Amino acid sequence: QVRLEESGGGSVQAGGSLRLSCAPSGWTFTRLCMAWFRQVPGKEREGIGQVYTGGEMARYADSIEGRFTISQDNANNILYLQMDRLEPDDTAMYYCAAERRGCVRRVPERADFDFWGQGTQVTVSS
Repeated sequence: QVRLEESGGGSVQAGGSLRLSCAPSGWTFTRLCMAWFRQVPGKEREGIGQVYTGGEMARYADSIEGRFTISQDNANNILYLQMDRLEPDDTAMYYCAAERRGCVRRVPERADFDFWGQGTQVTVSS
């Protein structure tokens, strides 16, 4: 079982930045496909990007348009999502996800992941 603990959400004005953190436990950190998703009420959970923590480059959804960056701290077993130039449409609940079998496709889909964090709210005001 992989447990995921998220932190770092909050409120910010448009144009600002936030960094989300996800700390997995219960599995070797560098042997996970890890992803970030977001969801607004009434809509499907949207994949933002993912990375295989064993050393592959992160890949992102086109909708992010280069504003978000996934990185990892192997010493402390933390995955980050750096979000810059935030827009009101980025307001959502953000989730970290993990999968032990590896990354399946370029843009993560909800069905690909077995383990989820509790979510952290990001609110961007105009």
